[in-house]
Amino acid sequence: MTAIIGEKAHSATPNPGVQREIRLLTIDVGGQAFGVPALRVRDVLGPQRITRVPLAPVEVAGALNLRGRALTAIDLRPCLGLPSRAREDRPMNVVVDLGGEHYALLVDRVGEVLVLSTADFEPNPKTLDPRWRELSTGVCRLDGRLLVLLDIDRLLRLDHSEAA
Repeated sequence: MTAIIGEKAHSATPNPGVQREIRLLTIDVGGQAFGVPALRVRDVLGPQRITRVPLAPVEVAGALNLRGRALTAIDLRPCLGLPSRAREDRPMNVVVDLGGEHYALLVDRVGEVLVLSTADFEPNPKTLDPRWRELSTGVCRLDGRLLVLLDIDRLLRLDHSEAA
């Protein structure tokens, strides 16, 4: 599979009946490759100082300041049912947009931007973890690894923790 950079991106939801391309930012969480629609990404930041928010759900790591604007930091590890990262491991931040509101997604590593054909994506396999199926719109085999396409709208709903 070849990555094509610079082509016009289309819908973020794979549709097997239509030949379209999707531009994804690849991220790594817990050793698993995920993709987020690049058109939803507003910024990529290194480790940031995060202030805990009292009584927040476990997925909410806290708040961070980005150029004078407070952003909610969402830790993808509990969202995906993965173990907590080691205290000394500092996560990267992928800032995404949801209805004009910005959120920082805490990830282990940020990869590259890929442009893939939606025809390369398959529906979520039945064997995929139920929590991941709920947060994903499809999967793609990429260089011998499974790339799971995250649905930002579902992910930031934050009520999925009870669905698993």
